[in-house]
Parts: sequence; C-alpha cells; structure tokens
Amino acid sequence: MLRVALAAAAAADPRDVPVGAAVFDSAGRELARAANAREALGDPTAHAEIIALRRAAAIVGDGWRLENTTLAVTLEPCTMCAGALVAARVGRLVFGAWEPKTGAVGSLWDVVRDRRLNHRPEVRAGVLEPDCVALLDAFFRSQR
Repeated sequence: MLRVALAAAAAADPRDVPVGAAVFDSAGRELARAANAREALGDPTAHAEIIALRRAAAIVGDGWRLENTTLAVTLEPCTMCAGALVAARVGRLVFGAWEPKTGAVGSLWDVVRDRRLNHRPEVRAGVLEPDCVALLDAFFRSQR
C-alpha cells in the first residue's frame, strides 16, 4: 500500500512537496490515490490525504464514511489530515516518514489516538520510511 502512495508522491507537480496518499478497501483494492497539490491548485487544503479521501468517498457511495478502509500516506499526517481521516472513520492508517514539525499522529500531537474522540483508527508507522524520507530529501535538496 505504501508503494502505491510512493508512486502517487513521485507524480506530484514539481512545485509541490512530494507526499502521496492512497485509500484501499477492506479487501486491499485501491479506491483512490493522490499527491500533494497545494501549489498546483492554489489550495491550502490540497494535501494528498484530503484529495485521496474525497475521491474514495465519492467511489464508496456512502457520502463520507470510509469505514474499514486503509489510508496509506508517505508522510505522517498534519492536524488537518489527521482530523479528516478521523471524521471519515478510516479504519487504519499506514504511514512512512515521521514529521516532527507538524505531525499529528504522535510527533507533535496525536489526534488519531485522542480518547476524547469517537473514532480512533489503527495506526502503523514507519513503513518504508527510508524510501519516503529519500523522496522528501531529494525534493528539499533541489529547493536549496
């Protein structure tokens, strides 16, 4: 699943930070994938996770609930994306690289495991982390 998210990240517009996300159903079938597109779309909410969740919700046909799905993302989600996946009732989150500056799945905050919320997805972190970090490192090196 993380390899699909990595492929999505690699296809990001060259101006956007290469983060990729993909949503899978309970059988492991891909429902949607996306890359960050904030620069490409001029939209501050166009994170890979948000775009992929929107696309998957349109396919599932339940309006907005993505129960029993897995969201795979190359970078630890921020607070906006963590909140969105909780609101969408995503069952499982798998991510690659940790984000100590803005991460909301354990680094800076832990939105998805907050016991005050009515939904808490299963989390698996650090999957293919070296590959995810390498993609980001290459992007930021090119920006300097």
